[in-house]
Amino acid sequence: MADVIPAPLQPRLRVLGSDDAWFPVRRLYCVGRNFADHAREMGAAVPAAADRGTPVFFLKPADALVPGGGDIPYPPGTSVLHHEVELVVALGDGARVFGYGIGLDLTRRDLQAAAKAAGLPWDTGKSFDHAAPASALLPADAVGALDPRRLSLEVDGEVRQSSTLGHMIWSVPDILHELSKLYALRAGDLVFMGTPAGVGPLVPGNRFRATLDDLLELRGAIVD
Repeated sequence: MADVIPAPLQPRLRVLGSDDAWFPVRRLYCVGRNFADHAREMGAAVPAAADRGTPVFFLKPADALVPGGGDIPYPPGTSVLHHEVELVVALGDGARVFGYGIGLDLTRRDLQAAAKAAGLPWDTGKSFDHAAPASALLPADAVGALDPRRLSLEVDGEVRQSSTLGHMIWSVPDILHELSKLYALRAGDLVFMGTPAGVGPLVPGNRFRATLDDLLELRGAIVD
């Protein structure tokens, strides 16, 4: 059997702590409104702790991943590109947690808002080329307990977003449990876990730096 076109390359993330270890990526799952403060800033209702309902999920194409960050082209069709810094969960054998990274859920906010107002799907606001810059991964045992870890994003040296992961409405086990009701989770899947408050615009020339304490870092710039 011969391919009639060149087979697309599978995106991969580097694994820290090894000279030549890489994580091949299968799917990108994303969680919406997983921090109460972000839900409020977006005008959404915040579920009570005793009755959280179910998480909001959406997907991005795997080839939207930008391993290691770097230069991110400003996307077409929008004049309001927003950053959303997130914990990234990487699934290994048996769909168990292999490790963690950090990423940006880049969003064409004007397209998303227009689709929401019209009651239409908002895929074009979330799924586009270069929409998911992500850092290298750290094995889970090198990260330890997540709740006290601080996720932060600076743009041009100014802190825009910062929160400890204990403020997530749904924990990593919660999210994997709910996702597994809808999808067959597999090794190679990434889950972007939702963003804290402080989302805002990115324009060409902006430089960003995302961190998870002093364990993980993602740097890049928005370019024309």
